[in-house]
Amino acid sequence: MQEKDFISYEYKTKVIKTQEQTRAMDMYEAFGWEITGVSTSLDGRTTLSLKRDRKLKHRQELNRLERQAEDTFNMIGKLNRSKTLGASIFAYTFGIIAALVLGGGMCLTMLTENSVPALVGGIILGIAGIALCAGNYPVYKKIASKKTAQLLPVIDDNEEKLANLLEKGNDLLGADVI
Repeated sequence: MQEKDFISYEYKTKVIKTQEQTRAMDMYEAFGWEITGVSTSLDGRTTLSLKRDRKLKHRQELNRLERQAEDTFNMIGKLNRSKTLGASIFAYTFGIIAALVLGGGMCLTMLTENSVPALVGGIILGIAGIALCAGNYPVYKKIASKKTAQLLPVIDDNEEKLANLLEKGNDLLGADVI
């Protein structure tokens, strides 16, 4: 009878955004995890199934580096989302106000019969609402680009920190000395 080498594994599942799947897979592979399954859901999330050898050398240090890498990875995601968050909130709020101004102008022209000043005021109010709606997108782009310019150096620093953590983890996987 032939003896088999038994390897005990530890298992983990991680739910991430689908657009971050490749980066997350690279990150976990740098810490000795093997991807055993990938399933994507309709809500834009992907579930990664992972396994790794329980008797891996430098396991505690790899776990510590992995936690730091996950924190950095999450921070990069938050920073990327915050590039447009403030601009989006402004654009939604400003767009609602602009639509209300446009609607007020329409109401003023349609609800008052035989009143020339109300008709003219409604037309002017409607044109102002259309101008506000048209100006919303350029203002959004300007706010978003300004915030992006502020955050790019911070994102780049975090990307560099993540790359260094992944290199350390990968180096530990190949190290023989405990």
